[in-house]
Amino acid sequence: MASLKIHAFLLAYALLAVLLHPCLCQDIATSTMTSPRRFDGKALDQGIAYVLMLLALFVTYLVH
Repeated sequence: MASLKIHAFLLAYALLAVLLHPCLCQDIATSTMTSPRRFDGKALDQGIAYVLMLLALFVTYLVH
């Protein structure tokens, strides 16, 4: 059981690292620019959908 918790923690950590790394790099790259930031609504919705799908896969993995 402890092994399953460790694997679940490592999987969650890897998923968060993969998902948050581009966001962190983008903030560093755009911090030097002075142009205003504009968000594309469609891209934002698609990003939320991908995160929810990954969350559903993770929960399914834990339950199964």
